[in-house]
Amino acid sequence: MYLCPLCQQALVLNNKQYQCVNRHSFDQAKEGYVNLLPVQQKNSQDPGDNKEMMQARRAFLQADWYRPMAEQVGATLQPLQVTTLLDLGCGEGYYSNLLQQQLTIEEQHGIDISKSAIRSAAKQYPQVHFAVASAYSLPFAAGYFDAIVRIYAPSLASELSRVLKVGGHLLTVTPAPEHLLQLKQAIYSEVRLHSDAVTDITGFQHVARERLSFQLTQLTATDLMQLITMVPLGWKFSAAVKAELLAQAPAIQCDFYLDLYQKVAKA
Repeated sequence: MYLCPLCQQALVLNNKQYQCVNRHSFDQAKEGYVNLLPVQQKNSQDPGDNKEMMQARRAFLQADWYRPMAEQVGATLQPLQVTTLLDLGCGEGYYSNLLQQQLTIEEQHGIDISKSAIRSAAKQYPQVHFAVASAYSLPFAAGYFDAIVRIYAPSLASELSRVLKVGGHLLTVTPAPEHLLQLKQAIYSEVRLHSDAVTDITGFQHVARERLSFQLTQLTATDLMQLITMVPLGWKFSAAVKAELLAQAPAIQCDFYLDLYQKVAKA
């Protein structure tokens, strides 16, 4: 299932320990996940979002505010007959779980650099294989997956191409121009909208783009606070601006691009 992150040899699970022929070993946690992020691939002692951001995101997503986007991701993948799927930067596993319910997937994986997020995901969704791992050094064999879902997560094009089968698909979700517009308007006098350009990804052909827009119209103050806390934009809010926005409780615009790419064969 996995490759050793140190020598790229196959890992074999034996008595809750993944081992390779070079005797590198990685324990399977009691929750079922495995940590395949060696210290030399970490950019800090505890990489990933901080605890406050993680808890806010988990609560916000589990309240299903972004469910329309998650369901659209599943609907886009449905005709592709995906049997092996990777959720890149899966966090606490919200999207992994919904995709598992929507699609007929034989083997589903989720990776994230946050150990806390992966522990939470593995506890809640044991039907998915979760690992702590870097998107820049994926612990999977070449051509392993039919499809990869990348919702906001940074990644390396060469690694995406390596682990996808020829003809396999990459589905990215990125902010469209008016995403979270009201949050931007609260902190900037002049708002800069997100780009509408399609990103070229080496080794892939862009197949299709869908734009999904909807409003969050019944957010409580708690919900809105969770949204502010979980997004990078949240660091820009002063206490006064945050209090004013929470008192106003405006409808919040959600605006996403879903871009479908297909891996092309090398010439």
